Amino acid sequence: MDNPLRRPEEILAYRPLRQILAAKPKDLWTVGPSDNALSAMRLMADKNIGLLVVLENNAIVGVLSERDCVRRLVLAGKSPEGTQVADIMVRDVVKADIGSTFGDCLKLMHAHGIRHLPVMQNNVTIGVISIRDLLSEAVAHHAKVIGELERERLTMLTSTA
Repeated sequence: MDNPLRRPEEILAYRPLRQILAAKPKDLWTVGPSDNALSAMRLMADKNIGLLVVLENNAIVGVLSERDCVRRLVLAGKSPEGTQVADIMVRDVVKADIGSTFGDCLKLMHAHGIRHLPVMQNNVTIGVISIRDLLSEAVAHHAKVIGELERERLTMLTSTA
């Protein structure tokens, strides 16, 4: 019987973040802290994304999510045009390193109650991984495992007939 999980990266929890990111577009959408909230929300809407990385001098200084915009801007009654990203962004950013695994990312997201993680390589932000990306990876992984188990089952049934 051929084991469908031969290498550590074939076990979902140990799948390298580098491998997961390879399947995603390479775009990193950013804003600056002095940009207004309306332009940030328009960028998120145009790109169909839920989080922007806030960079200043190429260094991450915060993140801004759709949820942040709703809670800290809309519900607070602030003007989107008159509010800077710096006034509503999250400054204490939880990040993942490119050397992290699927399981590491899931644990971080769960522990901090977040849905996006900026991914760092040598102190440079290279991308963002979302809970949706991890869910897609899990669905693909399980479809592959189920397919391999079905093939094994058919092989066993045909070899005993």
